[in-house]
Amino acid sequence: MTSLNDITQQAGRDAAPAVPFPAGFRWGAATAAYQVEGAAAEDGRGPSVWDTFCRTPGKVLGGDTGDVAADHYHRFGEDVGLMSGIGLNAYRFSISWPRVQPDGSGAFNQAGLDFYRRLADALLEAGVEPWPTLYHWDLPQPLEDAGGWPERDTAHRFADYAAGVHAALGDRVRHWTTVNEPWCAAFLGYASGEHAPGRREPAGSLMAAHHLLLGHGLAVQAMRDRLPGNRFGAAVNLYAVSPATDDEADADAARRIDGMQNRLFLDPLLNGRYPEDVLADLAPHGFAPDPADLPVINQPLDQLGVNYYTRHTVSGRPGEATQAVSSPFSAHSPWVGSESVRFVTRGRPVTGMGWEIDDRGLHEVLTRLHREYPAVPLYITENGAGYDETPDGGTVHDAGRIAYLDAHLRACHDAISDGVPLRGYFTWSLLDNFEWAWGYSKRFGLVRVDYATQRRTPKDSARWYAAVIRRGGLPDAG
Repeated sequence: MTSLNDITQQAGRDAAPAVPFPAGFRWGAATAAYQVEGAAAEDGRGPSVWDTFCRTPGKVLGGDTGDVAADHYHRFGEDVGLMSGIGLNAYRFSISWPRVQPDGSGAFNQAGLDFYRRLADALLEAGVEPWPTLYHWDLPQPLEDAGGWPERDTAHRFADYAAGVHAALGDRVRHWTTVNEPWCAAFLGYASGEHAPGRREPAGSLMAAHHLLLGHGLAVQAMRDRLPGNRFGAAVNLYAVSPATDDEADADAARRIDGMQNRLFLDPLLNGRYPEDVLADLAPHGFAPDPADLPVINQPLDQLGVNYYTRHTVSGRPGEATQAVSSPFSAHSPWVGSESVRFVTRGRPVTGMGWEIDDRGLHEVLTRLHREYPAVPLYITENGAGYDETPDGGTVHDAGRIAYLDAHLRACHDAISDGVPLRGYFTWSLLDNFEWAWGYSKRFGLVRVDYATQRRTPKDSARWYAAVIRRGGLPDAG
């Protein structure tokens, strides 16, 4: 077990925070199954779309795979010790669908369910609340072979899977997230092909988005019927969206990107309808979802997860000379007219991913949710910064990550002061891990993982976060 006495000793238990967070605030960190677990062919786990995608030449940087990743499957006890040492009171992880139901339907794999039972029990024993996510992009390959998320049946298979996992873990777990970032699963997976399964079918991607939302609603119905005392929600990746200028073309580009990135998901989930302007934009692509699905999608939510990394600034002017900027989810989007929409830079500092750092955008997203949508408890379910880092002796000095987290937590505090019902914060990520199409080239963790030895090394950011948690807030900005 990794010793974290140094973290505990440096955490400053008795120092009062200048920027206190409410009592009962959840301080967490997050991971995802394919990114950390490894053990890809052990104990009955079946293949996922990411296993297949990683073996397709040219899809993942360096030809990396998640076969071993951070070996969390075998080392979860050590990792729970890390969480306890940092002081986390909640851990967001995802269930690997192909680990617990290899075919995506039918029989469940007992060994897979037992792994998550052991993980949940270890967390509870350490005083860390388990927060599982049922779908973080690792669709069982047999379901993709049958058509994947563009097929309506996949939503029903997801609800059956959710019910089975809930039956196995519902006595240990209270908070459930159904789907993570359906934007990415639908549009990076089925439109741009940048993520698994790597398809480029814009019309199919739109139905994938709808069926991910439908699967969410069906899953919530199935789980709530079984244990109504549990709490259910989804996690969406949201962005503040700004026009590059006051020009009418830029304003319309911002409307379209906001519609596809944010409102396409928030409006059905929280208001029970799709935005009329987005439906009009998508009509030429044949997007006409069944209105009868909307009451199913619009299940009462007990929580909503917000994943935030940066702001989108866009231009709709073909002659705009502003330099293009790296976006976390670039606009390979024929369904929003990408030929006339470009993401542009505002010259702000960037992370190692090339993403502009904009903490005020998080405050904008949270206050907009509070202002424009029905009230629901909010949680930051992902927020963090990826950098290229080099160990220095026995630690990693990651001042850039500390500055990023500090600024975004201050934005969270400001939102709470403005009346936003923000109940918790999960930083991405607990561990360095497999970063999807970037392979192992980018590191987001509070804890460094040496992939050759699987040695864990807490970074300076882990010590900083431990101090924030034990103090219950942030020091003075000066």
